[in-house]
Amino acid sequence: MEPSHSNTGQSRSVDRKTIEKNRRMQMKSLYSELISLLPHQSSREPLTLPDELDEAANYIKKLQVNVEKKRERKRKLVATTTFEKLNSVGSSSVSSSVDVSVPRRLPKIEIQETGSIFHIFLVTSLEHKFMFCEIVRLLTEELGAEITHAGYSIVNDAVFHTLHCKVEECDYGARSQIPERLEKFVNSVHY
Repeated sequence: MEPSHSNTGQSRSVDRKTIEKNRRMQMKSLYSELISLLPHQSSREPLTLPDELDEAANYIKKLQVNVEKKRERKRKLVATTTFEKLNSVGSSSVSSSVDVSVPRRLPKIEIQETGSIFHIFLVTSLEHKFMFCEIVRLLTEELGAEITHAGYSIVNDAVFHTLHCKVEECDYGARSQIPERLEKFVNSVHY
């Protein structure tokens, strides 16, 4: 019976060695993957394993702090959005706050003019997001403006549109009509 007992012990030892070998290979693979994700500087000398692991831990902590800062910023932006409106005559500014949780105050439009560029901020509810397309049509077809940027974000039930357009210097009649026509259009929409 001695030979079978020694075979079982030998078998267990081989199994443990195989398991340990596989575990080490998996750890090396995970370590290599972790190190490849870290930002490396080419001018530094190689670090020891504990130093590299410390660097990885510090980098992960830094990323966690950045994620928390971004979450806090997002939370603040969702709660309240503020637009600053520049007075085209002087450099004074007027701030207004749009509460995105109160859709009955929408639509709201604010227009800033900087030289030949108009910055248009439109806040609508989800049901009235068509207004953005109509404003683009009004600007390009009727007022001769060139759209240089257009974008939007949706927060809760509000759609925040941004639009930048350029009006050529020779179109003074169109330039003076833009704020008036856009505000008239937005105010004509009834909720």
